[in-house]
Amino acid sequence: MILVAKTDVGLQRENNQDSYSFGELRTGVCYAIVCDGMGGASEGAVASRECAGIIRERITGGYYEGMSDISIKALLLSAVENANKHIYSLSLSDEKYEGMGTTVVAAIITDEFVYVVHAGDSRAYLINPSTRGIIQLTRDHSVVQKMVEDGTITAEQAINHPKKHLITRAVGVDGYIKADFCQEDVSAGDIVLICTDGLTNYTSIEDLVLQAVDKSPEEYVGSLVNKAISNGGGDNITVVAVAV
Repeated sequence: MILVAKTDVGLQRENNQDSYSFGELRTGVCYAIVCDGMGGASEGAVASRECAGIIRERITGGYYEGMSDISIKALLLSAVENANKHIYSLSLSDEKYEGMGTTVVAAIITDEFVYVVHAGDSRAYLINPSTRGIIQLTRDHSVVQKMVEDGTITAEQAINHPKKHLITRAVGVDGYIKADFCQEDVSAGDIVLICTDGLTNYTSIEDLVLQAVDKSPEEYVGSLVNKAISNGGGDNITVVAVAV
């Protein structure tokens, strides 16, 4: 597997509130984490950094060879729950941290499956450059996504909706977090893409696929960040790609 990541502050923000982590757990198994902080420049950065760090520690300390699907799911969910408790407690400890939180997408990837846990509107995709296929593995926890599902607006209207940035779940904003989990088959040649909304709000779904064709993982990640910047770069941009 090849793991590549890149983060950029973008064109309109003074600080980068995104955090990420990735690494190999054993041969043929790796993890990746992306977080997008909120609650003020420094507070959002603290929340995302703490979240990524705690989940990394839980995954690297808890994963073992031969883990069942159920055990991997439990590991990922408990990692998010622990991060939530820590960040929520931190937010109560000092007024400057009040209201801070972060999105999260955390994944364990093997040569057979990708296991994903998430909360918020950062996303994970499974992409096959050869067939130009793409599957969105996560479902946004956002006001606009709920409106689309209720039929209040269309998916096309959601793209530029004024409430697009309002999320309905985040790590650290409450004492309890309900994260979602999914598992999907992967094959050789697939790419697991994990990113913040600074990428998806400024890059089309088509580009997420097309930019991967005939590119190395390093070139792919760089081209996605450059595409988001050239399209406005209105937010921090963070991308982690795992080439299976």
